[in-house]
Amino acid sequence: METAYLKKCFGTCLTQALAEVARVRPSDPIEYLAHWLYHYRSITVAEEKRRQEELQLKEARDRSAEEAKTTEMLKEEGYQIQQKCEKCHQELPSTSFSSDKTPALQEDTAPLEEKTMRQESRPGASSVISEMPQRAIPS
Repeated sequence: METAYLKKCFGTCLTQALAEVARVRPSDPIEYLAHWLYHYRSITVAEEKRRQEELQLKEARDRSAEEAKTTEMLKEEGYQIQQKCEKCHQELPSTSFSSDKTPALQEDTAPLEEKTMRQESRPGASSVISEMPQRAIPS
């Protein structure tokens, strides 16, 4: 049970530390072992932090590439829509009237224009006339 705990917590670092103590043979092996373990811990923390930053950077690059791809697709779709619209406008027949139809249209609108003019000429029918100040007519 203790061995499983030690393997879980220390893994190979304790065996590496003890091998280093045996190789160097410092005057105070306990202090040397403690410093070696602290140093090992700071290195592993720094490596883990670097890995996390690399992962975040990779994810940011992937998102940026995906956004660029989406933007390019949207530009292409916009260009295709613009091309279709230009094609449709070129295919539409001319909407101008021919000269022989114009007098007929003028004749049809003439009675409406006369009726409108008669309504506006009546007293009180026009808002401009009703807003004008009234003058007393001397008798």
